Amino acid sequence: MSSYHRVGVVTGANKGIGLAIVRQLALQYARSPLGGGSFLVYLTARDQSRGEEALESLRRDAQLKRATALKADGGLVDIKFHALDITDVGSVETFTNYLRETHTHGIDLVINNAGIAMNGFDSNVVRTTLHCNYYSTLAVCRAFIPLLRSNARLVNVASTSGSLSKYSASVRNRFLAAKNESDVTSIMKEFQAAVDAGQEKESGYPSAAYAVSKAGLIGGTRALALDLESKGSDVLVNSCCPGYVNTDMTKGNGTKSPDDGASTPVWLGLQDFERKSGSFYRDEQEIEWENL
Repeated sequence: MSSYHRVGVVTGANKGIGLAIVRQLALQYARSPLGGGSFLVYLTARDQSRGEEALESLRRDAQLKRATALKADGGLVDIKFHALDITDVGSVETFTNYLRETHTHGIDLVINNAGIAMNGFDSNVVRTTLHCNYYSTLAVCRAFIPLLRSNARLVNVASTSGSLSKYSASVRNRFLAAKNESDVTSIMKEFQAAVDAGQEKESGYPSAAYAVSKAGLIGGTRALALDLESKGSDVLVNSCCPGYVNTDMTKGNGTKSPDDGASTPVWLGLQDFERKSGSFYRDEQEIEWENL
């Protein structure tokens, strides 16, 4: 049985924005509206050695030590590593079973940061990108939902590239009208089929795997929130854009630091904001999807 007051999970957290999210959760928790009592954050990543190296870097982090944020230094936050590959069904099952057995009262926060951005554009790039950024992320959400306690928060890191401005009016309207995950999935499947046929532009889609995957994630997050709300759940489910962050994914061209990129996901995870679910946020502000 868990001895922690709150428990959180961050996916894709061994570097970049994900690592910064874990770091900022530790720095901000004690002073946040949710602060009080101990907080365990699981730093998860596919590669165990990289994940453990990331964990060790946080344990040595000078700012965390000055803030006495970590339990080892007298603070409230404990960070542990656990392997998780969101694209591997067995890995997801192993981790969720571990959480269920270890934290019998449930968990309080999930920030899904894991994702990929591939070079080039072809059927394989689209298939691989959608598999990770859309299908696997939503599958992980579904796996975590039974573990979430009352008033828990689930945050999906999406992107402003998920704007609907580059789609035909009919595709755009289908995104906005989607009421359930299957509605969004049908759009993703149509996009894949159009790419396979070399006709994505004629079908109303941009030739951009990452952008379409993130539009799918925004739509899927909205649909998930609607489903939970219809069942009387008080869990908050939202998506956000971290901004153009200087990471491996942007090949060092980003204009924000990882800590800056972590700002909105952490704000949605810890801070008071209008209790909306299914919304999209950037720079700690709600942005209407149709206005992106």
